[in-house]
Amino acid sequence: MSSELRSRKFLNYPEPLKGPDVPYRNERKPVPGVRGIVLVAAAFLMEWLSFLREAVWRNAGFGSLRKIIEHIEDYEPWFEPQVVRLPEATGDEDKAADESSQPHPVEELKPSPHGIFPQAKYYSVAEYHKLYLSGALTPLEVVEALLPLIRRDLPQPNEHSKAWFETNIGRVLRAASESTQRYKENRSLGPLDGVPTGVKDEYDMEGYRTCLGSKNTYTSPDEGAGTTWCVRKLEAAGAIILGKLSMHEFGLDTTGNNPIYGTPLNPYNPNYYTGGSSSGTGYAVSAGLIPVGLGSDGGGSIRIPSSLCGVFGLKPTHGRLSFKPGQNHCLTCACLGPIAADVASLAAMFQVVAEPHPTSPFPDLGRLRLTAPSTGEPKILGIPTDWISQATPTIQTLCYGMVRQLVQDHGYITVKIDIPLLPEGQTAHALTVLNDAATLLPDTRGLTAANRILLALGRVTPATDYMLAQKLRRVLMQHLAWLWEQHPGMLIVTPTTACEGWPIRGGSAELKHGVNDGHRTMQSMEYVWLANFCGLPSISVPAGFVPAELGGAPIPIGLMATGEWCAEEQLLRFGLLAEQLGAEHRRRPPNWVDVVQLARGARRA
Repeated sequence: MSSELRSRKFLNYPEPLKGPDVPYRNERKPVPGVRGIVLVAAAFLMEWLSFLREAVWRNAGFGSLRKIIEHIEDYEPWFEPQVVRLPEATGDEDKAADESSQPHPVEELKPSPHGIFPQAKYYSVAEYHKLYLSGALTPLEVVEALLPLIRRDLPQPNEHSKAWFETNIGRVLRAASESTQRYKENRSLGPLDGVPTGVKDEYDMEGYRTCLGSKNTYTSPDEGAGTTWCVRKLEAAGAIILGKLSMHEFGLDTTGNNPIYGTPLNPYNPNYYTGGSSSGTGYAVSAGLIPVGLGSDGGGSIRIPSSLCGVFGLKPTHGRLSFKPGQNHCLTCACLGPIAADVASLAAMFQVVAEPHPTSPFPDLGRLRLTAPSTGEPKILGIPTDWISQATPTIQTLCYGMVRQLVQDHGYITVKIDIPLLPEGQTAHALTVLNDAATLLPDTRGLTAANRILLALGRVTPATDYMLAQKLRRVLMQHLAWLWEQHPGMLIVTPTTACEGWPIRGGSAELKHGVNDGHRTMQSMEYVWLANFCGLPSISVPAGFVPAELGGAPIPIGLMATGEWCAEEQLLRFGLLAEQLGAEHRRRPPNWVDVVQLARGARRA
């Protein structure tokens, strides 16, 4: 597709322009992590000693953008990477008009292959819906089976409760009773009616506090009217929102460690974190408590926990899902999106929550069509080999193995691609996010020690370096647009993380006081940041398991595909195929909960 044609199909599409020819060179030096009580002392010193903040800022490499000024100085800065695909001049507008007043179920998929592999079986949105339609179970029975597992207010809370920040029992039971009555009267609202789910504590919701994982409360003063648009859409579809899910405080790191409310541990191995910042959502889906839930992603916060918990996560195009009537706390990089146990469930939730807010420039999705990629659809995988080499050898082996299967058995072709200034781009993303956070949180009283350090670094950044980061954003977005002009329909494929899980090296002291390990953070974000910084959609799918460095059960890792702006449907089709390829190797975590059998047992009793 020519650049002129693309400009007619998109609003705010970057000018396709090849970036500078700069050899890939990652000279980032490891920085020792700080854990436990030492972290608390370090936070105090960072906040009070300006020379220390500045020294740590330089040592972390945040000044490295000055070294590439010659490559980026002539570019204009780009602050918010929102690119909107417009309805086609012929066909799409009529389609949108025809379907605007109709519900948009996802096109029916083939039965999940997981059923023939008992150790991989998860209950999907479709299976809950089928059980309810048949009368084999009711939404109320499912909710009553789940509540004792997730409630924090019981004398002896279950291990699963740490994934849940807050649950409004009366509200949940009322919603489940109403859904049950609808099924009895044959007036189901659709596939999500009665399906248990949860939302990250970044979403505003009537009847709940919004704390963003902190001690402080940021609840909208206008109760009810402040409920996030996505949550309203889920409630309107009949989904049973069991409560708010745990998160890393303010989403500012990728462990999921939360010394305030407790940290959900990796369902596969309790010596490791779930990944974050959507830690509660990743845990709850992986452990079988819910088939799908909502997270958010400003630097991999959907895709990292999806990878480390062995499930699926979709980061949509920037701005596709609305934060309104609240604010996007990281407007330059963050978006909302789902995590699910299977791709069909991922698509079912995305279909509902992607309905445009009245103020959104995005058109209606229409009906998602998620059959396997057709013969007419491009099957091109862009492979940035130099970048992928930053992952551990085991991760590279697993991910390249999936790529080979796609090539040999499903007709994909691979093309080697280069993206300039990737290490500097990751620095620019981190610098931008920390600066955004520092302006949002000038008062750090009551915040965790780890975040006080990060916010102190954010306050050090000069305006000139922030502007350099935004100039580099344009370089990257224009180069990516040029790549898609050369290879229309290409998906960029990488591992989800470069590291094999997030080990809890400091034991109970680390869980109590927190951790700041910049090197591991950057490894976990090695690949995910690009989609956030450039506003692209991206999906993480399970790719297998790696041995656990700290002992215990193996840890899941993920394969990630990143598409052109607004290519969510293509990514979901890719995810469906990857799900089928990887089904034989998937297995549930040891603490997986068979919710259906629990509910059936209660019925028999």
